[in-house]
Amino acid sequence: MINILSYFCIILGILFWFWGTFPLLGKRSVLFKLHSLSVADTLGSMSIIFGLLLKIPSEWSLLILALISLAIWNTVLGYVLAYCSSSGRNDER
Repeated sequence: MINILSYFCIILGILFWFWGTFPLLGKRSVLFKLHSLSVADTLGSMSIIFGLLLKIPSEWSLLILALISLAIWNTVLGYVLAYCSSSGRNDER
């Protein structure tokens, strides 16, 4: 049962990765595209790491550290990119 749940989490993570790339093809704003991509990437990566945690429980400390780092750094990077994008637009005025 753990094996099935592990594979489900990994496949769900890959689906989140692909789902996050679809808004890049649309005609929405750059910030909308950045937000949808970063959320889908974070959820997908965290789901894959959780699936690996179920599959390889002996590496729990490294995988928990990866989950925490992912949650923090993906969020911070999204905010930094959004700030740089919006500040660049204000300079053009």
